[in-house]
Amino acid sequence: MLLEGLRSWLAGTPRLSLVATAATVGDLLAARSGPDARPPADVVLLDLLLKDGSDPADNIRRLRETGSRVLIISTVADRPRVIAAVRAGADGYLTKDNELETLVEAVETVAAGGTAHSPELAFAWAHDTGPDRPRLSPKELEVLRGYASGLTLKATARRVGVSPHTAKYYLDRVKDKYRRAGRPAYTKTDLASRLREDGIGPAGD
Repeated sequence: MLLEGLRSWLAGTPRLSLVATAATVGDLLAARSGPDARPPADVVLLDLLLKDGSDPADNIRRLRETGSRVLIISTVADRPRVIAAVRAGADGYLTKDNELETLVEAVETVAAGGTAHSPELAFAWAHDTGPDRPRLSPKELEVLRGYASGLTLKATARRVGVSPHTAKYYLDRVKDKYRRAGRPAYTKTDLASRLREDGIGPAGD
């Protein structure tokens, strides 16, 4: 999907407004900082392989630091690259062969604070066996999602259908698994970050 093709493609939908295109992240950021600086984009569509050979993870982090959310649009669909992109802070991942409506919905989801769970992303996480990704049971995952979404432990317990004592037991197990994986999560904010990093799903799903 070349820049010109993307520009003309997105021009066909009134639901999105294309504010800028650039061949590299450096070019995009430079356009934001000059005398004719453009406003920051709510969502940046980023290819993993840019012409300057820049590191995808570094590009994602630089864009996130500006306040933009990042949706990866790439021909690359292998698991290590997908996982590395999400762990670097990408909010979603789509391959370039998706229909326009799928892209528009993904951008809207990411702009609203969600994560675009494409089949490629779901497949990558389902088959990720990296040692730093803990294996969570269904109940542990339910408790993690509820608690990390901002619910109290008691409210999480009610949602999951267990006692507060049992919910705390599951939550402690989640924290212990992340600690043993080398990615400690001591606070609710930490847990929400792990949820996003691991592509498990938006908190509260």
